[in-house]
Amino acid sequence: MTSKRRQDESGNTNKKKKKKTNVEEIAELCWVVDDEQLKSAVKEAWGQRSRYCHGNLELDCQPFPHCIIHNFIQNESFVENLHRELQELNFHEKSNDLYKFKQSDDLRKRTEPHITGLRKVLFGRFRSWLGEVLGVEMEPTVDISCARYEYTDVLLCHDDELEGRRVAFILYLVPTWHKSDGGTLDLYATDGNFQPQSIVKSLVPSWNTLVLFEVSPVSFHQVSEVLSQDKCRLSLSGWFHGLSLERPPRHIEPPVPRNPHLPRDETLLLEWVNPVYLDISYQEQIQEEFEDNSEIQLKDFLKEEKFMEVNEALRLAQIQWMRRGPANKRCYEVASMDTLPQCVNACWELLHSEAFFLLLSNFTGLRLHYLCPADDDNENKDEEKEKQEKGDIREGEPSGSSTSSSSATKSKETELSKPECSGEVRRWSHGDYTQLHDGDAAQAEYALDLILPFGCADWQPEFGGFTCYVANEEDEELLTVYPEDNSLALVYRDKETLKFVKHVNHKSSSHSAANETPGTYISGCDPTGGSVIEQYKKVFESVESSYLQEEDQHFL
Repeated sequence: MTSKRRQDESGNTNKKKKKKTNVEEIAELCWVVDDEQLKSAVKEAWGQRSRYCHGNLELDCQPFPHCIIHNFIQNESFVENLHRELQELNFHEKSNDLYKFKQSDDLRKRTEPHITGLRKVLFGRFRSWLGEVLGVEMEPTVDISCARYEYTDVLLCHDDELEGRRVAFILYLVPTWHKSDGGTLDLYATDGNFQPQSIVKSLVPSWNTLVLFEVSPVSFHQVSEVLSQDKCRLSLSGWFHGLSLERPPRHIEPPVPRNPHLPRDETLLLEWVNPVYLDISYQEQIQEEFEDNSEIQLKDFLKEEKFMEVNEALRLAQIQWMRRGPANKRCYEVASMDTLPQCVNACWELLHSEAFFLLLSNFTGLRLHYLCPADDDNENKDEEKEKQEKGDIREGEPSGSSTSSSSATKSKETELSKPECSGEVRRWSHGDYTQLHDGDAAQAEYALDLILPFGCADWQPEFGGFTCYVANEEDEELLTVYPEDNSLALVYRDKETLKFVKHVNHKSSSHSAANETPGTYISGCDPTGGSVIEQYKKVFESVESSYLQEEDQHFL
């Protein structure tokens, strides 16, 4: 009996196309991985947190344990081909509060022969070696990707801690590199609260060099901004996973001091504010736009002569500036308030004055003063009017609650509705930024942010230094506020909205060489808020304020 086959099962292989397969290349690692005596010595030194050097290997435990292995892969042709394969990958722009660089897709399933060969040996032989050195059982998780850092790219201070990460690694595939090119791996010492304090060691990338370090509550590090305009800092990086080290309770910073408004009347507004913004009908237009968008920018807000006076004082005055940190949360300068020149101090008082609180209420519809009508008051009046029209309330009969009850309610509202303001005079220059951090979401409040920049004429978006608003636990930017001289920005944010100031990059320095005028802006927020005057170097200064109140607003 003759059997029949389907055509694709026949023995006719001429018509069947063969899949092209990549042959895995074998990566020969540096001899130090095979030396048993060396492994024992490294294990002992790591356990004792002591320094050890031998041949291509350097181990240092200050400020936290890290190891450097030069010429990590023995066969140079393998490294060259690996570099070529990585260069041909698709890279995606990555940018947020913490970093700006290009990253490849996850390399776990790439089939290129040299990428496959390196992945196999890294997460095979070398992972076993590392587990024996640390005395830790490493998990089989493969976690590896490729990063390209080019001019102005940066990765700011962070500790790498995430559940399961035990050791971080970086394999550099860079051209001849110098410290002046930037892109160094900077290691931070920490204070008694396990917060980053200062950079104590900088590792300059070099070709075919592996750096690895223990991920811990004190493993704060950064990739400094790349300053070379013609070199690419290419690296493979990832984590070996295992049981995480115990983390102490997170340090909670003391709350920012808040203050009620200063008792200053409307003469201050007449002296400082552009008359167009004191017109009631124009204020109504502003409020309508603000209630639609929850943000607005008011150009030429201060009178020109007042703006120029403050701008010049910020540029020339001997103000005492102090650096604010820690680096995993913020990096900028703040002015000592008792060293501010008289006109800058007067501008500060304007933003914290009772008259200005009332003006902000007119701009935004937010209740920043007890004299401002509450939304409930307006709603009650509309309801009473409607009832009277329907004849539900008889003439002479009190509407709503009794007079005494109404007085008590008004007294209570006066007591509760006491918005406060907090702030600083800040100066921003190359390398400054703020980051989002775990405490931001927990401490988020309804707030009206205010920003009024000085000294940032011709400031370009590509310099950084702009304020980004993002939804909590999401990457998408909701709003970006760019610094612009004498342009008052008002932004209302809820408890699910966070903000950061983007890293001021090296391009701002080249711009400042052509423009010596520093820059400053003022900003704030509501319901509970603050003020800040900031300067950029290319400096600009700014006053940032936040105005805070206890009740949610209905227009959001």
